[in-house]
Amino acid sequence: MRINVTVNGRQYSSDVEPRMLLVHYLRDVLGLTGTHIGCETGVCGACTVLLNGEAVKSCMLFAVQVDGQEITTIEGISQDGQLHPVQQGFWEKHGLQCGYCTPGMILASIQLLKRNPNPTEEEIRHALVGNLCRCTGYQQIVEAVQWAAQKMRGEI
Repeated sequence: MRINVTVNGRQYSSDVEPRMLLVHYLRDVLGLTGTHIGCETGVCGACTVLLNGEAVKSCMLFAVQVDGQEITTIEGISQDGQLHPVQQGFWEKHGLQCGYCTPGMILASIQLLKRNPNPTEEEIRHALVGNLCRCTGYQQIVEAVQWAAQKMRGEI
């Protein structure tokens, strides 16, 4: 099947197998390897991308399901060579260790801050419940999102 998608602001037209998962399309066809493959059951969140601005697990969607839609991966969130404030927050607050969960955590956090520019710690933790990290214990991730929220509000 032929699909037409916009990924990170760029148009793509590709022939794909009907059963190809979006995560494999992004990684194997487009070469965007920042989207990680984890559990392949929608539990870990390593494959999170933004689909029309909403965080989704790309291991739970077929590529043909996103025909005509807009996808943003971790590779597409920096602007003009500048880190997105959430990326910068993860750097500043040491919100990553091995980095495997980081792209999904960042994209889920971007969605949260778009909806709620001043989330509480509880709201951050709730928004990230679908993203698993086995290294950090989450506290530094929460602090990174809080820092990013302050930065996006112009407080830092």
